[in-house]
Amino acid sequence: MATLAWAQPGTAPLPAPKPPIRVGVIGPFTGPSADFGVPMLNGIQLAVNEINAVGGYLGQPLELVVKDDQADPDLGRQASEALVRDKVQATIGFCNTGVAAKSLEVFQNAHIPLIIPCATGTALTTRFPAPESYIFRVQGRDALQAPFMVDDLVKRGWDRVALFADTTGYGEGGHNDVVAALAARQLKPVHVARFALGVKDLSEELKRARAAGANVVFTYTVGPENAVVANGRKALGWKVPQVGPWPLSFPNFIEGARDAAEGALMVQTFIAEPSNERRAAFLASYARQYKVRRIPVPMAAANAYDASYLLMYALLGLRDGQISGEAIKASLEGRMKTYYGVVATYDKPFSPQDKEAISANMLVMGQIKNGAVTFAYPEDAKRNLFVQRKQ
Repeated sequence: MATLAWAQPGTAPLPAPKPPIRVGVIGPFTGPSADFGVPMLNGIQLAVNEINAVGGYLGQPLELVVKDDQADPDLGRQASEALVRDKVQATIGFCNTGVAAKSLEVFQNAHIPLIIPCATGTALTTRFPAPESYIFRVQGRDALQAPFMVDDLVKRGWDRVALFADTTGYGEGGHNDVVAALAARQLKPVHVARFALGVKDLSEELKRARAAGANVVFTYTVGPENAVVANGRKALGWKVPQVGPWPLSFPNFIEGARDAAEGALMVQTFIAEPSNERRAAFLASYARQYKVRRIPVPMAAANAYDASYLLMYALLGLRDGQISGEAIKASLEGRMKTYYGVVATYDKPFSPQDKEAISANMLVMGQIKNGAVTFAYPEDAKRNLFVQRKQ
């Protein structure tokens, strides 16, 4: 039986509501990587709530179809295939490089744009020829993070690097990027340690690194293994700095290592300080919606929030209102208006040849101070008053 829209006598029937635009979201919302998967999901939901509050896309709300990959590559592949069956128009997601790598072809073959706000593995956006690729990213890839950190080490005089990297796809890619960044400076690691996730004791590897004369420990892992390294250094009484990519800002490191985490340096795109109006508004909205005083991994939330708005701006760039994966891809690559985001100002963030929205000038150095992440350099804090544009 048909449902009729009631109207007062003499008035036209109310128009039927427009169908929602289905947007996939995939990430580790339970399991060992949930500490940054949940903030990613929350950042997406916060943006979508704001977008829908002002009418969505021409009256069509965005509807999130959420899948939990539990940081498991096989589950991620199954969830990705389910999103295709669910007929999503685009997807935002993936925190773990290895999980994303196993699912990329699902979105590529279905011509469904995928915007990655967290996973940093350099190879993710180079799997397919750039003009044909449906894989985009709003995150500083490892090929940016590794040389950014290496440049800082050289500036500080720390040139004898012990490299500790896990054996996941993330750790393997990060290891290769760090070695390449060091080679560009005519340097080599004085010691390399590889380990599986779940390791509880790396004291023997740390002793070897100390014997090799290392004056800094560069860790490339995403889990509590960062804390295993820090606590092992403390137990040995080995007072050398620990540095690395953005996972050193995660709670499983800061809380797991406690005072052994103090002073650690890591690469960031976003530090949760209200340095300008956009960032202050985002932090206040997140705190209000999720009733928290501190975002567990602010970078995951902010990158995902911006990725959601970039998708919305891509929709608004569709010239004929006809939504398809091909049309969204083309809009992301050049038809969008400038989006003044939280992490950056996105003026032509993508092109047919470039699927990376984050450039090196958008990175800052974070440091653990009193159990929280803040700016390592006062000049970065001042520079952060102005949101950067891609270079």
